[in-house]
Amino acid sequence: MITEAPELAIPARTADPEKDAVVEATTERTNAEGTFYQSQVPKAKRRNFFAQTDNTRADAVHKDAETVEYTEEEERIVRRKIDKTVLTLVIFSGNAHILPAFNENFGVTSNNKWTLALSIFYVGYCILEMPANVLQRFIGANRFFFLSQAFWGLASLSFIYSKGVLLGIGEAGYYAGMIYYLSFWYKRNELATRISFCMTGTLPGAISGLIAFGLVRAHTSLLTGWQFLFLIEAIPTLIMAVVILFFLPSFPFSASFLTPRERAIAQARLNRDHKPQSHGGMSGWDGFKAVVCDPNSWLLVIIYASFNIGTSTISYFLPTMINKLGFSSINAQGMTVAPYAAGWFLVIFQAWHSDRTHDRGWHIMASMLTSVVGYVILATCAQKSVGASYFALFLVVAANYSLFPLVMSWAANILSPTSKRGVGTAFVVSISNAISIASPQIYFDAYDDYRIGHGITAACLFVGFASAFVLRTRLVRLNRRNTRKLEELTEDEKSKFAMDSPETVEIWDDDPRYVFMT
Repeated sequence: MITEAPELAIPARTADPEKDAVVEATTERTNAEGTFYQSQVPKAKRRNFFAQTDNTRADAVHKDAETVEYTEEEERIVRRKIDKTVLTLVIFSGNAHILPAFNENFGVTSNNKWTLALSIFYVGYCILEMPANVLQRFIGANRFFFLSQAFWGLASLSFIYSKGVLLGIGEAGYYAGMIYYLSFWYKRNELATRISFCMTGTLPGAISGLIAFGLVRAHTSLLTGWQFLFLIEAIPTLIMAVVILFFLPSFPFSASFLTPRERAIAQARLNRDHKPQSHGGMSGWDGFKAVVCDPNSWLLVIIYASFNIGTSTISYFLPTMINKLGFSSINAQGMTVAPYAAGWFLVIFQAWHSDRTHDRGWHIMASMLTSVVGYVILATCAQKSVGASYFALFLVVAANYSLFPLVMSWAANILSPTSKRGVGTAFVVSISNAISIASPQIYFDAYDDYRIGHGITAACLFVGFASAFVLRTRLVRLNRRNTRKLEELTEDEKSKFAMDSPETVEIWDDDPRYVFMT
């Protein structure tokens, strides 16, 4: 049972008006520094691992954030400190099919069995994605990501065939949860770039390709090459789980690496952008109903699912595709590095440029068209030109992975309030991954160099392109409608609707003041 948070201490009035005036002036000066209310709150202890975060301190930081005064330089300093601590921890926290020894050990003797094994991986995603984000907001990000990573690491150590399901459970909520988590720290026009550093699969793909290229040759009396791969994956994950538990702050109000004034600044700069709330507001169930009834959510699902069909298969089939071009299994692992490394630069550039221009839709459409071109080349040139096919893999990897930070930051930008955003980002990933359960099955035509699979993926991406165009057009019209509504308000209504009004806690996406990022 959660006890009600105590009221924050406020200077009481006395019989002496002059003394009251002095106290009030002192309080205002202190509050301009953004430290007064925090100084009135004692440090709370968590009753148990799954206890709710300290709402009293959160309220204190929010009250200080309402009146804190700061310069642009101070905001840059706070953002840099958040990047150095929060972003660094998130970045450091996440290809075996081509290895014959792995396949033989687990009885993966055909392409059909391999696609089935990949499909099993996504079961955990679909079941636990949305509950995971609700749990994260309740117990805090550090505890949630500790559980997620610890489960993942232990599953990697298990070396059993059913671990595909276990890994899916361990990863459930992790990626959507990270998007949700970062939205508590960064403005809407800062989010895509940060997500691109944290969530892109290109850099891990390049590193894993190099590691796999070296470790497949390793053999001992106890372990073979593919087992070393899982061991290398598991140990750092378990170490990072412990590091995150003790050093990752759940919200700005609990950030020990920031001073009280800096915590108020961190919260104030977000309040002037989208006002995220660490607690309160609509329940998880109400958030779910709001997401399901919002056409924007379903368009995001279509967009995400359309490119996720490619990303969920390319990471597993890339070594096999290169192998089909005539290279040996071991060399194929090494040749995955170049497409991933080149892709990393496009992922970062696309996200940075999207944030800089405050645009998501056109960037998403550009990446989808690039990927379509790549898949068309693969489908038509697989048996004709090794060079053209290998070049197409660069286009496919770069474009597919650049879509993840763009689409997920778009979801975080257009879903509000906080509860709806948390459920909504998880909803998009969860429903899309339900499709990913079947997506490996489209690569059934190994006998024909996966030409049919490439064609189906290209068609799905084109559907995603059309959906992104529809969503962007819809959001532009909603912004115009909201502008007209605001212009028609009386002066009293405009004053009441002012963004900095103390009565305003968080702007919902159906409020005429809400501005959608297109």
